[in-house]
Amino acid sequence: MKRTDLAKRDAERLKNEMTAKNAAFGAIGTVPDRREQRERDRAAGLVPFAVKLNGELVKQLQATAKERGVELNELVAELLQKGLAG
Repeated sequence: MKRTDLAKRDAERLKNEMTAKNAAFGAIGTVPDRREQRERDRAAGLVPFAVKLNGELVKQLQATAKERGVELNELVAELLQKGLAG
């Protein structure tokens, strides 16, 4: 193989690597890995709490959260606080 062919092949490889790395360049935020997310939640005083709910109730909660523009966790916490207070 000629030197020029080797140089062309190396340049093409480098170009492909750079393109692949820049594919995520304009992405909207990065998703933290699970360990980082658990640490952030722990630092914020959040505790995972699994509950099984009726499917229709879950749909209602999701629709209400979307309507209010809040996350599902925030809505459920708010509703639980109101329910326990009254």
